Amino acid sequence: MKTLENQTLLYDEDCPLCQAYTTGFIKTGMLDKNGKKPFSNLTEEEHSFIDFKRASNEIALVDNKNKTVIYGIDSLLKVIGNSFPWIEKIGNIPPVKYLLKKLYSFISYNRKVIIPNQNTNTTALQCVPSFNYKYRIIYILFTLVITALTLHNFSNLITNLPQGNFGRELAIAFGQIVFQALFLLKIEKRNLVNYTGNLMTVSLAGALLLTPILLLNQFINIPQITILIWFALVVLFMFMEHSRRIKILRLPTILSYTWVIYRVIVLLVILTF
Repeated sequence: MKTLENQTLLYDEDCPLCQAYTTGFIKTGMLDKNGKKPFSNLTEEEHSFIDFKRASNEIALVDNKNKTVIYGIDSLLKVIGNSFPWIEKIGNIPPVKYLLKKLYSFISYNRKVIIPNQNTNTTALQCVPSFNYKYRIIYILFTLVITALTLHNFSNLITNLPQGNFGRELAIAFGQIVFQALFLLKIEKRNLVNYTGNLMTVSLAGALLLTPILLLNQFINIPQITILIWFALVVLFMFMEHSRRIKILRLPTILSYTWVIYRVIVLLVILTF
């Protein structure tokens, strides 16, 4: 790899994804050993020429020699393009770059609901993205569709359940949001939307964990007991992950139990009607 020297990426140390790819750039030789730096470790000199708000939303690449900064997808294209110029050329084609920017924003603005971290009372500078309703709603809708599609296909593997359809599963997933919101009517709208993002991340994680069974079933006939045990383990994982996120968000513990109650109610309704 061709090393891009005297360049430093300012990353969110509380974001595992940010840590992974910045470390990857250094290990592969795309950046030198000083090619990454936690956002909270900015110096007084760097304060004078870095846009903190933008750097919180879009990873900043600092040119240590010229004291200039580029952000977001431009940063990544420059790092990768130094070793693979053709990637940078393709990435800078206007329609391609537009899509890359939208995808980057989609992930960046939602990274704290994809992988949340405990809020601290520290006075250290933190890399927290701006709250963006548009990208949060898009994320919630995206996870709703993926969850509904996966559950629709998985429910057809369980012979004891009545035949379902995508519309039913979509209504069930959306109903979970409404049901949980009933117990959060007194909190701020922003906090409610933030919780909903975490709630749907748990659902998305469950859908992803069910996918291997769906794929494997295309090649072999999986016994019902195996399908049911796998499903139960996934639900248990989802309950534990939901409970963990409730603690991080400092929300009422009852939300974990209402999460279970809703699912029991839905199962009883499906089996009855």
